[in-house]
Amino acid sequence: MQAVDYRQINRILDEHRRDPLRLVQILVRIQHDYGGCPPAVRDYIAKAVNVPQAQVHGVVEFYHFLSPERLGDYRIYLSDNITDRMLGNERIMAVLQQDLQVRRGQPRADGRVHLDYTSCTGLCDQGPALLVNGRPITRLTPALAGEIAERINAAEPLDAWPAHWFQVEESLRLAGPVLAARSEPGRALQAAFQQGPERLLKEIDRSGLRGRGGAGFRTALKWRVSRDAPGKAHYVVCNADEGEPGTFKDRTLLTRFADEVFEGMTLGAYVIGAEQGFLYLRAEYGWLYPHLVAVLARRRAEHLLGHQILGHDFNFDIDIHLGAGAYVAGEESALIESLEGQRAVPRTRPPYTATHGYLHQPTICNNVETFVKTTLIARNGADWFLASGTRHSPGTKLLSVSGDVARPGIYEYPFGVSVQTILDACGATDTQAVQVGGPSGTCITPLEFGRAISFEDLSTGGSFMVFNRSRDMLAVVQNFTHFFAGESCGFCTPCRVGTQLLRQSIDKIMAGHASARELADIAETASTIRSMSHCGLGQTCANPLLDTLQRMRPLYESRLTSLDFVPGFDLDGALAPARELSRRDDAAAHLGQRCDELGCIVNSEGAGARR
Repeated sequence: MQAVDYRQINRILDEHRRDPLRLVQILVRIQHDYGGCPPAVRDYIAKAVNVPQAQVHGVVEFYHFLSPERLGDYRIYLSDNITDRMLGNERIMAVLQQDLQVRRGQPRADGRVHLDYTSCTGLCDQGPALLVNGRPITRLTPALAGEIAERINAAEPLDAWPAHWFQVEESLRLAGPVLAARSEPGRALQAAFQQGPERLLKEIDRSGLRGRGGAGFRTALKWRVSRDAPGKAHYVVCNADEGEPGTFKDRTLLTRFADEVFEGMTLGAYVIGAEQGFLYLRAEYGWLYPHLVAVLARRRAEHLLGHQILGHDFNFDIDIHLGAGAYVAGEESALIESLEGQRAVPRTRPPYTATHGYLHQPTICNNVETFVKTTLIARNGADWFLASGTRHSPGTKLLSVSGDVARPGIYEYPFGVSVQTILDACGATDTQAVQVGGPSGTCITPLEFGRAISFEDLSTGGSFMVFNRSRDMLAVVQNFTHFFAGESCGFCTPCRVGTQLLRQSIDKIMAGHASARELADIAETASTIRSMSHCGLGQTCANPLLDTLQRMRPLYESRLTSLDFVPGFDLDGALAPARELSRRDDAAAHLGQRCDELGCIVNSEGAGARR
């Protein structure tokens, strides 16, 4: 295992100007280079950037892809999204554990290999998928998993592995006016300079563009509020932390439409008077970083970024910040906390990021898809955009379609399209349910397939997961509920505790240990979490349970016991590991002493009691 070179650590620190705002970026780089952030390195970094050691330790402990100890030369994360489960990821995990001689979540004896599950990697259209040292491998089979293990056991560097293993397909299945309309770099900016910032803002307002991340806030209103807010500086942030399971549209946009993304950010800066922007790239898409850096460099060379853009008195540049693995960082205030080198814990609002964002200055934070559409509106005009969609949901929506379909991939539809139309196009048959908007969205059954994708009906950030009648929908709910329990940031008690209670409830139901009372407890717990949680994660984490309880209650009732009440704690089950370790089965096995030594009286049924 590679020893820590403090000269290299210092070079990393110097590259980031020893700036505490870049703490997460420093740690991400060290994790990548050394496979972990051990205590001595964390303490060294704390002194170098002049922050408390507790802050550095807290950041490392918070993010999934930062580790407090070295994980080894090969760090493998297998996606555990439900669509990967459906495609056989558990078999892949079994092969990797056997062939690598490693247990999931534990380092191998030689300290060179770490293997674990992770949340959705944004590769649902080509799963099962994994990341090895941040590089993606898709369409895994047991045979391919065996080949991967062979190369790791031979200590073969990743650069020597077959290049095609790391290729990610861009499965565009249906292109609408956005995906079919490529924009020459700079054309939207030229049009904006001819109009001026106020006319551009009015055109965006007239288009009715709403945020495409799921919340649907009017883009022009957000920009106007930010522009008019007082501050020492204004900032532009692109939220590319596409963490909702089942969503991968932004991956395609960043790969094929990066110019439009960056141009949209530049237009936003022109409107609000910003000189600095950030694209926050989720850790699972770190493999896109070199591509995005190259696009930024070309745009600077073409005078589309930097000083005096296209010869105008307008300066603006963009940095890319890598996330470190936190679903909650998709919430814009949590994302900005991460940009500032902190744990991605959502802020108390108000004030909102439009007026108090990065460094508590006015900041616009928009989704990747929103910025692409801003570019096309600036180039083509509001009427072009208004030609699609509905009155309250103008334009089109990019959908990430996965699950039990013949043709998974990206589909662009005008708002107002029915769920059934999408199912027909992607080759779904015998469909039992569709999860619209990911786990935090809505689960619908065939009676509702006539409903429309729109802000006024079924709103979605882009995830569209399909389940046929061979699937156990309670297993789907269990996967989603475990996801939320693992991703809660822990800031507020209702979410921190409530997600664990929901996880325990679905586990009891799946094990056949729950009574009818459990269903009432779920509803009560969900109500508390929804009304009292600090951010959207807690407010939506019960959706999978509540939606399926409403629409598929017999599935739950068929797994309940006939008892009126089942204890929430299984004492006998909890003591089973102690009995196994001690190789004993007497009543005092868990105490480490024999029952006769403790003076127990053992009755004829083997039950022990103290004298």
